[in-house]
Amino acid sequence: MPVRILHFADAHIDCVSGGKRDPATGFSYRTLDFLKAFDTIVDTAIDENVDLVLFAGDAYRDATPSPTFQREWDRRMMRLSAARIPTLMIPGNHDLTPTSTKADALQEFASFDIPYLHLASGEPRLWTPAELDGAAVQVITVPWITRSRVILNALELETTADELTDRVVDAFEGWIEALLAKTDPALPTVLMAHYAVAGARYPNQQMVTLGGEITLPVALTRDPRITYTALGHIHLFQDLNPGAQPPVVYPGSIERVNFGEAGDPKGFVIAELQPGSATYTFREIPGRRFFSRDIRIASEETFQDEVLAALPSEAFAQDAMVRLTIRYPADWEAAFDPREARRRMRGALEFHLIQRPERPMRQRISSDTPVSSLSPADLLRKYCETLGMADADIAALQRGAAEIFAGMDI
Repeated sequence: MPVRILHFADAHIDCVSGGKRDPATGFSYRTLDFLKAFDTIVDTAIDENVDLVLFAGDAYRDATPSPTFQREWDRRMMRLSAARIPTLMIPGNHDLTPTSTKADALQEFASFDIPYLHLASGEPRLWTPAELDGAAVQVITVPWITRSRVILNALELETTADELTDRVVDAFEGWIEALLAKTDPALPTVLMAHYAVAGARYPNQQMVTLGGEITLPVALTRDPRITYTALGHIHLFQDLNPGAQPPVVYPGSIERVNFGEAGDPKGFVIAELQPGSATYTFREIPGRRFFSRDIRIASEETFQDEVLAALPSEAFAQDAMVRLTIRYPADWEAAFDPREARRRMRGALEFHLIQRPERPMRQRISSDTPVSSLSPADLLRKYCETLGMADADIAALQRGAAEIFAGMDI
């Protein structure tokens, strides 16, 4: 009989705490979006009586969540415990402090012996059915290693951070190989990690640390001894081994974190595992509607109409997050009145009208031509050219300037 697991990641329940607030709860409406998505995940696990829940990291925005948000996370985890659903969590990069001596944001699940709730931290390890409350599956967990720890170890070993990162990847490959050698081939095996994997796609605007971040080789996640690879860290749902075994799946974040994720589906994964094979479905969560568009105005005369035409319908905008970015020459600004656009979007939860006036680049005088060698007439012409003035207008201006200069001692 297949083992059914629910796999989710990147909850970030406190990442958008500002904006309009719900008077009944005191939370922002955007915070409630994340909590409702989390409720959908927990409800599904309980209603469908899954065999195991896997959380692949990043519960919060950072490693110091407020007690209020810890309460909201713990309440939902305790529902899984009460339903006797084994749940295995790993901390993500946002859940960990820079120093190894401080507790991470999920530490309570290691400090207290809470039935059915388990936290994997530290080095990679193998979890057996006996450690997962009888779930007929084995899980190799690969928690995040912080960049500061990589740099500190590099300094101690007198090597560069990039060289040490390569060593860490080599060490992971060795760890995972050793753990795979210990697995029972009669049981399905899951690899759960919170890392970027080579070849993965990022959504727009997701912050990526350049240099020092560990990227796992995709071949490591596709080892045929693995039944299913459960990933976290990248907010875009994707399978890095489509149509083949094992599936290598990022479920993505549970709700849209910013406008860069406006067009991305959000949700979680239900997977069915048997030794050597896995199938899965992505369960989309209907979250907050987002609309984001970037336009360049074509004509000063049609400026207003172009902006209004680029807006979503008022029906779509109702309770949605709307952003419109407009780009135009700076001297056209007087042709636009934003009040009508704001009136039409008054039903949106938030409306961001971003105006980007563009000014021509200043013309640089060649370093081979000292400014002192140019006459006032030459300087005036160069200035007029930077403003894009027509030659006839420049000539007329220079004639007038010549009359002025003639009466001056310059």
